[in-house]
Amino acid sequence: MGLLKNGEFLSWEEGRKYADHVRDHGITQFLNVWERVKTRDGDSPTWGDEVECMIINIDDEEKNAKLSLIQDKLLPKLRAATEDLKKNKSSAENIPTFHPEYGQYMIESTPGRPYSGSISDLLTVESNMAYRRELMKAHLKDSEYPMTITSFPRLGAPGVFSDPHHDPAKSVTSRSLFLPEEVINNHCRFRALTNNIQSRRGSKLTKNLPIFRDTQTPSPFIDPTIPLDRDTCPEDAEARSGAALPDHIYLDALGFGVGCCCLQITFQAGNVDEARDLYDALLPVTPIMLALTAASPVYRGYLSDVDCRWELISASADDRTEEERGLKPLKENKFVIPKSRYDSVSCYLSRSLNNKPEYNDVPLPFDHRYYDRLRANGVDDVMAKHIAHLFIRDPLVILSDAIDQDDQTSSDHFENLQSTNWQTLRFKPPTANSSIGWRVEFRSMEVQITDFENTAFAIFIVLLSRAILTFGLNFYIPISKVDENMYRAERRGAVTEQKFWFRKRPYGKDISLRPASFSSSPNSAVPPNELLPNGVHGSSNSRRSNSETNSLNHLSLNGSGVDEEYEEMTMNEVMNGKGAEFPGLLGLINTYLDTLEIQSDQRQKIQRYLDLIRKRAEGSLKTTATWIRDYIRAHPSYKFNSVVSEEINYDLIKALHEIAGGARQANDLLPEGYSGSRPL
Repeated sequence: MGLLKNGEFLSWEEGRKYADHVRDHGITQFLNVWERVKTRDGDSPTWGDEVECMIINIDDEEKNAKLSLIQDKLLPKLRAATEDLKKNKSSAENIPTFHPEYGQYMIESTPGRPYSGSISDLLTVESNMAYRRELMKAHLKDSEYPMTITSFPRLGAPGVFSDPHHDPAKSVTSRSLFLPEEVINNHCRFRALTNNIQSRRGSKLTKNLPIFRDTQTPSPFIDPTIPLDRDTCPEDAEARSGAALPDHIYLDALGFGVGCCCLQITFQAGNVDEARDLYDALLPVTPIMLALTAASPVYRGYLSDVDCRWELISASADDRTEEERGLKPLKENKFVIPKSRYDSVSCYLSRSLNNKPEYNDVPLPFDHRYYDRLRANGVDDVMAKHIAHLFIRDPLVILSDAIDQDDQTSSDHFENLQSTNWQTLRFKPPTANSSIGWRVEFRSMEVQITDFENTAFAIFIVLLSRAILTFGLNFYIPISKVDENMYRAERRGAVTEQKFWFRKRPYGKDISLRPASFSSSPNSAVPPNELLPNGVHGSSNSRRSNSETNSLNHLSLNGSGVDEEYEEMTMNEVMNGKGAEFPGLLGLINTYLDTLEIQSDQRQKIQRYLDLIRKRAEGSLKTTATWIRDYIRAHPSYKFNSVVSEEINYDLIKALHEIAGGARQANDLLPEGYSGSRPL
């Protein structure tokens, strides 16, 4: 969720006075970093994962599964435990780290050190994830478990859904009708973030998700659990005044969105151009992976007609005013902003000749003041627009004693804006005085039930990134088609029922696949001067100069011909191939693996992870969302009215826990013979 420091965070009314100060100095800080590291080269191709989980109390006596609100007690124990492990373990051990998240029931875990690109390192990921789960469990009650669930099915539902139980009527920060104050992390930053997003918007943060219309679902569906008569704060009137729509599940707080869990992967590139090329190549893949990892069909005790969290989280963090949403003429604000600050990406970043202006076909408002400053200081047109686009937003949380900073040694003002633009993909410059290089963060995936699945999706994205850099793959399609894919990815049963826009040929017109040398040793990167076809590391004329990049502004988008470069494909075709022209993403990965010297047993282990992806894509294994939906509809207590009761939720959570540990077989979700993940 971004920067987390102690101190007093300013309210929106106090903080808005310093918005221009933060933006102005944030641009200065970026320029200082840019000048120092724009030519930096040769960083190792390392990567890491972030796995978010929920602590859930499976109460067998009460037959209820509840969220354990213990983050503030659990984190200090985990930090002390990992510090002890570092003192007693070999330096080669990858001791994990644990981090706070928005929900008081949530924990984020990461490996203690980055992984390399080596196959042997990839094969330690699952055991490291299992190790993190084991460390958390060691500090929990017997009935409490760390579970990698995207959305808790009964968060905000009537009855007891948290331990301890709290009354939502006392919610003063989000003013939610359903979520008590106590579900929010106790750190003052999270309370400030919640209050300031809502205050800036000028209304509650709401989303209406369509109800799954089952055979006995009332028509129209009018939710009887909304406390329409509550009158404890002015915002309570919104629901009864039309904010809660018929045939929808009404969700009214930031916590419903950012209280979901996800799986994120961050890559370090060799240099800034490599990071920009990787960013562009992965952008069209973000909705594909959202659909494949779909895992959240239930909200506030109701089956919804969507399978993913993204629309919800986008709405729940949408701080745009009515003017910025285009509902009123601009008066107090400067821009009409088409998207929430938690949304899909709106522009490609590469200076490669493959990045045609026709692909950037959605509105990209940007602050011309900052664009002009960036251009005047040698930042190319594409990057300048990207940064100036981020900086049309206001800083949401400002620490009172960190307003004045040394712009040579700090990047905090830049990160204030950077880290609160929560997009499907994030381009991450190095921070001031850091040894960390240029990075790309892949953010669209939903977290899976088992460490095996989360490892499989992590390894898939890592290997795809290596194939992209090695073969110079071209996945460009118009941004508008990526956005359309995002919408399709969230639909119920998207993997088997939807088609997705994707590029027909990932190679250049006049070349065949010709892999370059790529070492799998931990300390080697793709050779920076290797000549690759249409590649990331092509010759110098494969990139536009700053003046050439700037001239793109004058090119017409009419009659472009790019429409012939892409088509609608099934998920099976995108992943597993469509004839000789398109081998599928898995085919590209396997071609890349063929270029490496891999022992046969290692290749078989890697293939087991890739087989999960293949089977999910072809539909022979269900997504987590489909499995959960089918489990609920097959439950003996389900009345086919879209309601997920405490009893059903208890049995569901218990079943998911048993699956994760290997105690319960789910051959329609996982490969046959799965028996749980084990730490080293």
